[in-house]
Amino acid sequence: MLVPIKTRRFIFAFGETARWAAVGVTLFCAVLFLSAAPAVSGEAGQLHLDDLIGEALRNSPEIKAAGAVASAARHRIPQAQSLADPMVMVGYQNDGFSRFNYGESKDAQWMFSASQMLPFPGKRALKGEMAAKEAESAQAGAHIARYKTIFRVTGFYYDLFLAYKTIDLLRDRAALFTRIEGAAAARYSSGMGSQQEVLMAQTEKYMVREREEMQRQRIQSTEAMLGATLGRDGVVSFERPAEPAAHPFDYSMSELIEFARKNSHDIITKEKMADAAEARVKMAKKESSPDFTITANYAARGGVEKDMWSLTTQINIPLYQQTKQNEAVHEAEASLAAAKYELEATKLMVTSAIQDSFTMLKTSERLMDLYQNGLIPKASQDIEAALSGYTAGKVEALTVISRLKALIDFEMLYWEQFTAREKAVVRLTTMAEIRELEQ
Repeated sequence: MLVPIKTRRFIFAFGETARWAAVGVTLFCAVLFLSAAPAVSGEAGQLHLDDLIGEALRNSPEIKAAGAVASAARHRIPQAQSLADPMVMVGYQNDGFSRFNYGESKDAQWMFSASQMLPFPGKRALKGEMAAKEAESAQAGAHIARYKTIFRVTGFYYDLFLAYKTIDLLRDRAALFTRIEGAAAARYSSGMGSQQEVLMAQTEKYMVREREEMQRQRIQSTEAMLGATLGRDGVVSFERPAEPAAHPFDYSMSELIEFARKNSHDIITKEKMADAAEARVKMAKKESSPDFTITANYAARGGVEKDMWSLTTQINIPLYQQTKQNEAVHEAEASLAAAKYELEATKLMVTSAIQDSFTMLKTSERLMDLYQNGLIPKASQDIEAALSGYTAGKVEALTVISRLKALIDFEMLYWEQFTAREKAVVRLTTMAEIRELEQ
C-alpha cells in the first residue's frame, strides 16, 4: 500500500524513483530470465526438414516393423505354392513272438513306404495367389507407414517452428509493453495517471513471459515426440528449425482425388485384401475336390521268399460337405463382401480427407492474406496511434493494451495458418502420392 504524499514535487521525485527502480528490477529479471532460457534464434546449426525425414526413413521402428511384416508375407508365397512334405515309413513285421524269424518265415519282412499328397489341380495356384495378394497388401502397408512417418515428422517440424516463431513475436512485442509501462509510470509520476495503469502494463508484460514459458514447454514435448518418431532413445534436443518457404501447390481438388484413386496405398491395401478374399472364395470352392495321396510300398522278405511291392492311392471323400466345405464357402464369400465394403469405405475416407485438407489449405491461404495485408498493418498503425494518444493523455491504458494484444494475436494467427497450410500440403501430397512434391 502506498503512503499518501502531499507535495507535488515529492510525488514527482517518488514517482521517478519508483519508475527507475521498476525499470532496474525489470531489466535484472529480464537478464536473469534470458540467461537461464535456451537460445531461440541464430543461423548456425539450424534444423532442416529434409534431414529429419531422411533420418526417420532410415531409423523409424514403425517403418522397420512394417518392412519386416512385408518381408515375412513375401516368404509365405513359396510356402503356399509348395507341396506337402512327403511321408516315409520304415517298419519290420515278425511271425510270432517267440523269436526273430526273418528269413525263415515267409511272413517276416522289412517294410518301406513313401507317400506324397498331391492337391487337386488348381489348389496350389490359388494358395499362391492368396499369399501373393496378402504380400502385396503388406507391401502397401509398408508404404503407408513411410508416408505417415513423413507426415508426422513434418508436423512436428512445423510445430517446433511455430513455437520458436511465437517466442520471437512475443519478445518483439514485449518491447511495446515496456513502452506502455514506461508511459504509465510517467503519467503516474506526473499525477495524470493511476497506479492501476502501471500495474496493468506490468501484468501484461509478465503474461507475455508466461506465454513464452508455455511455448518452451511445447518445444520440449514436441522434441520428445519427434525423437521417438526418429527412433532416438533417451533425452533428445534439436536445433532451431530453419524458417521454411511456402510450397507452391497448384493442383485442383478433382486432380488430387484422381491421383489418390490411382496411387493411394490406403486404397491399394484394401484392393489387395479384396483380391486375396476373392482368391479365398475360389479356394473354398475347390476344397470340395478331393486330394490324392500316392504311396509306394516295398517289403523285403528273407530266404527264398520274393520281395513284394505295391503302389496305392488315397482320396479324401468330402462326406460332410454340407457342414464343412459349403460353410467354408459361405464364410469366404462373407469375408469377400466385407473386404469390398472396406475398400469402398476407404475410397470415401480418402476422398473426404482430401476435400478436408484442400479446404483447410485454401482457407489458410485466404486467412494469411487477410492477416498479412489487412489486419496486421492496421493493428500496427492502431497501436502506434494509441500509444501516442496515451502518452498525450487522450487514450486509456486499457485501449493501448487491448490493441497491442490484438496485434500479437494477429501475428501469431498468421503463422499458425502458415504452418496449417504447409501441413495440409504435405498431407495432400502423401495421400495423393504426388511424387514430385516429395522432393
